[in-house]
Amino acid sequence: MDNKKVWFVTGASKGLGRSLVKQLLSKGYKVAATSRNIEDLRKVATGDDFLPLAVDLKTESSVHAAVKETISRFGRIDVLVNNAGYGQVGSIEELSDAESRSNFDVNVFGLLNVTRSILPYMRAQQAGHILNISSIAGFTGGFPGFGIYCATKFAVDGLSESLAAEVKPFGISVTIVSPGYFRTDFLTSGSLGVPANQLDAYQSVRATQQVHQEEINGNQPGDPEKAVAAIIDIAAVENAPLHLFLGEDAYNLAYQKIAAIESDLEQWKEVTVGTAIV
Repeated sequence: MDNKKVWFVTGASKGLGRSLVKQLLSKGYKVAATSRNIEDLRKVATGDDFLPLAVDLKTESSVHAAVKETISRFGRIDVLVNNAGYGQVGSIEELSDAESRSNFDVNVFGLLNVTRSILPYMRAQQAGHILNISSIAGFTGGFPGFGIYCATKFAVDGLSESLAAEVKPFGISVTIVSPGYFRTDFLTSGSLGVPANQLDAYQSVRATQQVHQEEINGNQPGDPEKAVAAIIDIAAVENAPLHLFLGEDAYNLAYQKIAAIESDLEQWKEVTVGTAIV
């Protein structure tokens, strides 16, 4: 393992990002880590191999400054982990335009701002690995009340697949990391947005919201330390996968989605293939 690699990790003050930074530093890697509040990052780690950066991912100038500071400090960026993001619960009807756009601004456009800023350096190196932290909700959307969040993660999956094809000639690889439920603070109030104007008519959405906030939160089956270890291992693989699902729940849900698509394809095959010009 090459411990001289430099990692750039967004959303590093809590959850998987925090665990990732701590494991990386313990293994001797150099790490630049971002959060909105630099004091939160200073509680995560210290030392010459750690560069905490206060960054507003929604502002390109803030992202550019952080990337330049990282290059100035460490000389290169080998692995980018786009981890920053938050959950948003609420039906499509009840979430406002502002609430919906805010989720996209962080989960999608923030990721794009960081990726665009770092790619020129990776292209110059002719090497690099981008790991975009998506979700099983970026592969299957059958969760009432999580439509907007799913939409952000579906966007991450789609852009990542295209990105992988675009940057392959430059020696850069891309991996979409799709976790299931891991025992972090992702379902707490600081990481899960709720609709300002709830509609009681959506009983299934309220039930889903209640289950996630009061029952699943704190009881998730996934071990975040094992997830982080897997991410580090994947980054060291010569031919890393484009899709990496984490958690038995993610594995099972992915196959359920695949089976559902196969069923629709075969049931409606005549309609599908009957649209050719003859």
